[in-house]
Amino acid sequence: MKETKIELTGFEMLEKTVNKSGNSGRVYVPVEWISKKVKVILLEKW
Repeated sequence: MKETKIELTGFEMLEKTVNKSGNSGRVYVPVEWISKKVKVILLEKW
């Protein structure tokens, strides 16, 4: 996996850890974000 520089403009940012949820991962965001468009960026290489 190659590191890529990504530049975004937005309104708010959170830094969280993804938690296990069944066979996938989950990140909780504020309830006000429901139905809003968001982007998730992987910050660490596994």
